[in-house]
Amino acid sequence: GTITSLQRQLEVQESQLRRLKSEKETLQKKLREQENQLQALAAKICSLRDEQKHDEMMMATEEENRRLQQVVTEQESKLSKQNQLLSKLQETISQLRAEILSSQRRAREQQQAQEEMQSQAQALQHRELQARVALESITSRFERYRSKIIQATFSTAGSRPPQVEVTDEEVLEAMQKIINERTEFHQLLKQK
Repeated sequence: GTITSLQRQLEVQESQLRRLKSEKETLQKKLREQENQLQALAAKICSLRDEQKHDEMMMATEEENRRLQQVVTEQESKLSKQNQLLSKLQETISQLRAEILSSQRRAREQQQAQEEMQSQAQALQHRELQARVALESITSRFERYRSKIIQATFSTAGSRPPQVEVTDEEVLEAMQKIINERTEFHQLLKQK
């Protein structure tokens, strides 16, 4: 949206720039025409032979010349202002173009960052799935191993099978008892 807005502003500024250039060309054309008029008046003055008419014509020409000089000065002032405005518009256009490029670059960077985050999220989900599978496998193996330990522990002579679920501590105590009894039995065998 920012890029579109900036592009619209750029188009408006470029349109104003074209209009100002056209006005500048029109003013320059008027200046040339007025200069031509001045030259034509000067030529008329040279061609006049009658002194009185020449004097009257000189006064009228001088008046016209002053008027034209004033018009030329005004036109030059307008032209100068138009040039200043043109420079400002060109500067604004450059800034808008830079902002558009910057916005496009930021949009690309954000898109790349988003794609990287999605890629990382997919990798994490894959690792999580692998970890769950491994955990289920380990849990299953642990339960089988625990079941075998309980069977081996409580299936020895003199042991009573458990009536309720056995805790890990109870299994450990029963195994320790069996190990101790076997150690004692082994010691007795050695002594005999």
